[in-house]
Amino acid sequence: MPTSFLEIVELPDGRIALRRAEDEEALVTLDFSADAKAFLQGQHIEVAKAMLNVGVQMAGRMAEGDFSSEEEGPRVLH
Repeated sequence: MPTSFLEIVELPDGRIALRRAEDEEALVTLDFSADAKAFLQGQHIEVAKAMLNVGVQMAGRMAEGDFSSEEEGPRVLH
C-alpha cells in the first residue's frame, strides 16, 4: 500500500472510519452499538482512535516483516 496520510472521521451515520486523507472511501469502519456507546459514556470516538492506531501500527510491523503469526487454522479473536 503506498504511503499516504490517514484520517479518522465520524461518518454521518455515526460509524467511525479510517481513510486516506485524499479519498472518501473507507479503509476500515467501526460501528459501536447503542449499548456500547452508553457503556463508554460518550467516549467511543477515543476508543475508536485507540483501536485504529494499534491496527495501523500492527500493519506497519507486518509490512516491515517484524510480525509473524505462528498459529495456523481457526483462531478465537478476543
